[in-house]
Amino acid sequence: MSVPYETAPYEPPESPESPEEHLMRLLGRALNSFELPDDTIRRLDCALAHDGSLHSAHHSAGLHRETYRHTWLLADGSALTLWELVHNTVPGGEPQHEVYLDEEELRTSTSRLALPPETPDFALPVQVHLSPAPAPRHTYVSDASADHARRLLRRAENADRPGAELAALLATATAHQIIQAFGGPGRTGRARVGFSLYEHAFLLRDGAEVSVWEVEHTATPDGRHMCEVYDAEDAARRAMERRAAQVSS
Repeated sequence: MSVPYETAPYEPPESPESPEEHLMRLLGRALNSFELPDDTIRRLDCALAHDGSLHSAHHSAGLHRETYRHTWLLADGSALTLWELVHNTVPGGEPQHEVYLDEEELRTSTSRLALPPETPDFALPVQVHLSPAPAPRHTYVSDASADHARRLLRRAENADRPGAELAALLATATAHQIIQAFGGPGRTGRARVGFSLYEHAFLLRDGAEVSVWEVEHTATPDGRHMCEVYDAEDAARRAMERRAAQVSS
């Protein structure tokens, strides 16, 4: 039986932004938020968790454009994404925010800007000086990493948690990093429910890298914290969707 984390270094801040607060901030700054369908807003009212990330960016001669992906996990187990466009109309001008329901609408809107059209990745001109080598995905810390892996697998309560083979590999871990990939508190109509997803990345003795994915949630009958661990991110996200659907049923 797992217990809530008390001193974990990756514990969320005391007052993280709720899905409702994140949505209200997005709608409040978007000039065209009134164009979103009422049904979309009603669906987002039952969001359990949210995640936001930079999708693409372009900066040139004082003009800029960034696009952001905002995703909410809903109480029925589905996910809903809104796309935010941030840009200025004159060099050095104040940023303007727009929000769209699908990526096609986003591309149509970016096509009217003075900057080049939307690209799937960062489109930074040569005036921006970037390091020639990409930044490493993980910054590992050597801190009793094998013991951390053992304790993580021990507190996992899901029947399909990683087995003995992966546990043996992680026993050779020399360093690790914990990254929050999704999460924050959410609310259903009956109770407060929290979902968080963490990537635990391990550097092994032979130089190989292995990640396991932890779902921490309170979608339990008595509201207690529960830990589930999976060997793949997609399996962990599917587990979050199943738990969210159980809460709404």
